[in-house]
Amino acid sequence: MKLKQSLLTCALAFAALTTHAQSADGRTDWPGAGQLFVGTNYQPFDRADKAQIQRDIDRMKGAGMKIVRMGDLSWDAFEPAEGKFDFALFDWIMDRMQAAGLKVMMDIPGQPAPIWMHKKYPGVDVVNEKGNRLDPVERYMDNTSDPNYRRLLVRLADTMTKRYAKHPALFAIGFNNESGNGMVSYSEADRLRFIGWLKKKYGSIDALNKAWASQRWSRHINTWDEVRLPYIEGPGPYERYLDMRRFWSEQTVEVLASLEAVRKKNVPDKPAISNLWDSAWRKGFDMLATYRQYISYGAMGFYPGDPIGAGFEATMMRAGMNAPIWFNEFTAGGPGYYGSKGRSRMWAHFGLLLGAQAVMPWTWHSHHGGEEQALFGLIDHDDRPSWKLDEFATIAKEFNQLEKLGFPRLQQPKVAIAYAFDNVIATNLPKEGISNTVRPYVNPGYMKQAHNAFEPLFKDNIDAAVIHIGHEDLSRYKLVVVPGMYLLDKASTANLRKFVSEGGTVIMTAQSAKVNDNNQWHDTPLPGGLTDVFGLRTNEFYNAGKVETRIGDVDAKGDLGFIEVLEPSTAEVLARFTNTGDKVPAVTVNKFGKGRAIYVGTVAQPEVMRALYRQLYPSLGLEPGPKTPDGVYARVVQGRNYYVNTTGEAKDVPIDGTAKGLISGQTWTGTVKLPPMGAELLQAP
Repeated sequence: MKLKQSLLTCALAFAALTTHAQSADGRTDWPGAGQLFVGTNYQPFDRADKAQIQRDIDRMKGAGMKIVRMGDLSWDAFEPAEGKFDFALFDWIMDRMQAAGLKVMMDIPGQPAPIWMHKKYPGVDVVNEKGNRLDPVERYMDNTSDPNYRRLLVRLADTMTKRYAKHPALFAIGFNNESGNGMVSYSEADRLRFIGWLKKKYGSIDALNKAWASQRWSRHINTWDEVRLPYIEGPGPYERYLDMRRFWSEQTVEVLASLEAVRKKNVPDKPAISNLWDSAWRKGFDMLATYRQYISYGAMGFYPGDPIGAGFEATMMRAGMNAPIWFNEFTAGGPGYYGSKGRSRMWAHFGLLLGAQAVMPWTWHSHHGGEEQALFGLIDHDDRPSWKLDEFATIAKEFNQLEKLGFPRLQQPKVAIAYAFDNVIATNLPKEGISNTVRPYVNPGYMKQAHNAFEPLFKDNIDAAVIHIGHEDLSRYKLVVVPGMYLLDKASTANLRKFVSEGGTVIMTAQSAKVNDNNQWHDTPLPGGLTDVFGLRTNEFYNAGKVETRIGDVDAKGDLGFIEVLEPSTAEVLARFTNTGDKVPAVTVNKFGKGRAIYVGTVAQPEVMRALYRQLYPSLGLEPGPKTPDGVYARVVQGRNYYVNTTGEAKDVPIDGTAKGLISGQTWTGTVKLPPMGAELLQAP
């Protein structure tokens, strides 16, 4: 039996890795235009009895909810002992959900693994850098690369999806909540798997030595057995660290692909909508290069801080899909934070502005124990509904109204911003180590530059995509922005070259294209592999304290003083820094093929990028959205202007003529008065 199960696991994983997930594109039976969902996350195994569960379901229905996500984090509730499954309670709950008209997003609860698995299969335990085997004392302390873990996970997924494939309440499948979270492991088996991965990638010890720059500081590797897993917290050389993170990323992707194979086999009529958390700081994985293998819709846990960061992350989760975003977890409060009235409603409308289709608050009931006992849900610890339940009932009512008016708002962005897991890892190396020279160089770091490049577009109310430019068709975009991509891989370099030569416009900022795929500085002129595209080279740099330039007729300033000395060959100088004695070029443009390549000689900063974008809008055929005061964002939805005030202050928004507010019911002339955290959809009378 175990041999058959192992063969099944391998076959499913292979099938998943050689095919793509079923996309939401063209699936009229999957959620799309004219469908919005308010629901919740539910842990029924925490509840006291069936009476309390029935009361929960009645309250969900009474609040106008449509969907419930459950099953996650509960492997041992379904399989309390190896091979002994118990679905009696979940069967009953599924039937009660169906009776109430509620749909179920069923998560395959692959993480955390049950204690019985750790006891019987010690390879599932995580081993830390010091060689100590760790007890699974918190979530996600599972070694998901272990063959026994994968075999048993596939069996669980196969059993659950077969059992509920035809259940009328089943709506979608989710895989392994927060797959990107967890710890890397340092067991001997993990080391051998890493060596196998390296052999496949490099083929020979000589190629590995070259890729790892082993000539430096007596690091030469003579045999494969001398390879060790680099430390996740450092110290160590950059090349090895990047490969270690790539290895663990691929382990996560393999698990997701094996689950997708199960879904396609057993429930091909249900989409995969998973809360993956690819940017989790402890581990993470390269979602943007691989998502088509296991995703039907972009989905995430949405716990926003500021609008720019929230907008960027949600946009990144959508990636290059022509589908809405799902907020599988949605803010109702926060760790140690009960919540503020009106806040969740505002973020729900903000989500709709971004193209969201669903908001599902985490969590339904406040937990009495465990790590999240002070993360407060819609039902208080004493089983009393909080005011938050009423707020989500209001959201559900408004969503029912808006889904008939052009929502979810399907975007067709013409601007793309480059993001890559490899680049993030290469610019966020371990803090430990006596020779970490990269951290001071890549100040302020990729994510800050990416947000700085995104902010002016977002405030001009223009849609943008956040994608891995080496794995997407760039021809759908008019402008591609490459902000601080220290590591720009071969695929991205080639795709960018093709994009420009065929008529596209690219903007690259300083600190980009400095290292190759192995995280080593190029031995050719910089930017690596693209000097002819940009018509310049740049090696020298210095810190001027601040930057000042004039782009067109606009003065632009920035507090980040990093300046690259640009040496144009075929490029023209569009702007120069005005606060430096030698007036070095600040922005250059080069014609290449049918397109143009623009280089910014400083790191991405909002004022500089805003001035440059606005100079380019007319030639790109890009039009900003409705004009809004700071903190208010807007989009046009089927000819109607949709406004969201993200601030705690009332805001006056100028409009032309008279319009009716479809959310407030008020008629506005000349000005829309948005209350704090308010939203409005305007229709001409």
